[in-house]
Amino acid sequence: MNREDFAVRVDHATVRFNMASEKIDNLKEYFVKLARRELMFKEFLALKDVDFKVKKGEAWGIIGTNGSGKSTLLKLICGILKPFEGSVEVNGSVAPLIELGAGFDGDLTATENIYLNGAVLGYNKQFMREHFDEIVEFAELRDFLEMPIKNYSSGMSARLGFAIATVVRPDILICDEVLSVGDYAFQQKCERRMNEMRSGGTTLLYVSHSMESVEEVCDHALWLEKGCVKDKGEIEHVCESYMNFLSTKGTVSDQ
Repeated sequence: MNREDFAVRVDHATVRFNMASEKIDNLKEYFVKLARRELMFKEFLALKDVDFKVKKGEAWGIIGTNGSGKSTLLKLICGILKPFEGSVEVNGSVAPLIELGAGFDGDLTATENIYLNGAVLGYNKQFMREHFDEIVEFAELRDFLEMPIKNYSSGMSARLGFAIATVVRPDILICDEVLSVGDYAFQQKCERRMNEMRSGGTTLLYVSHSMESVEEVCDHALWLEKGCVKDKGEIEHVCESYMNFLSTKGTVSDQ
């Protein structure tokens, strides 16, 4: 298989964080101890030897319990984080939806933020002007365009962010739980758009606690547990293994 056939290659990647080894009650105490070199750190591996490849046009669901490393992996692929060991290779343009409200200025109106967020994603003002109505119609927020984003609900912010990120068809779309805050009808609308993008050749990396949503949108899955790859492959097999794991733990099966 040629390298050009892959959208994402994560090659034995490890992400390391340093954490304070003792509890610090306030920020002042933290900086005093840091200045006196009394602060001890311990190593925390958020991802450990993660290895997988995503072919162009595939849709991968990234699943796992809270704290398993899903968001860290997406940030690694987006280039926000760098691997301590291993490597990451991304072929194509990326539209990331990994943090609710990222790229928005709370004091600006929705109209102003559409242009601001578009600039963050690399779109010029003329492009955003041409696609403005399309974004607004998809987000269903025309009556709230002159309202500051800080007064938006989390669901409204998610709708606007998704509409902007998907106004064009990126090579790779990355979504991290941003749809979980919206209403059911809008989630269905977003799933339809993601499926349309997939039909057009877009590669998808999708994090959700909803197995129903993951199985609806994705054809492959990567299961992370405590920073390690527990399983990967065809969606039905991996999701079944994950749900069996949750049932043996006695976890409520609304994941």
